[in-house]
Amino acid sequence: ADGYYQYQKNECVYRTSDYSDMVYLLSFSYNKDVDLQFNSTVGEFVGLTEFGVKQAENLNKNQALVQGLKAAVDTVCRNNAQILDSSVRDKT
Repeated sequence: ADGYYQYQKNECVYRTSDYSDMVYLLSFSYNKDVDLQFNSTVGEFVGLTEFGVKQAENLNKNQALVQGLKAAVDTVCRNNAQILDSSVRDKT
């Protein structure tokens, strides 16, 4: 089928049980290629394609957005990991 495919992926990545290495990733893809990514450790959007670089430049100007996404590692990731880990990981 002809068409285009665009999607956004939110990830909380960590390995340690105290979540000290936790990172929040927000990726934007178009036709299976990641164009743009926000990484809470880097603290800004990074363009991975020519289009993504332009998007990153514009999005990084919005400091309210950037600060909110940097905080997502705590407000979204750690909060949910604590809830989920208590019912999954801690049972093993």
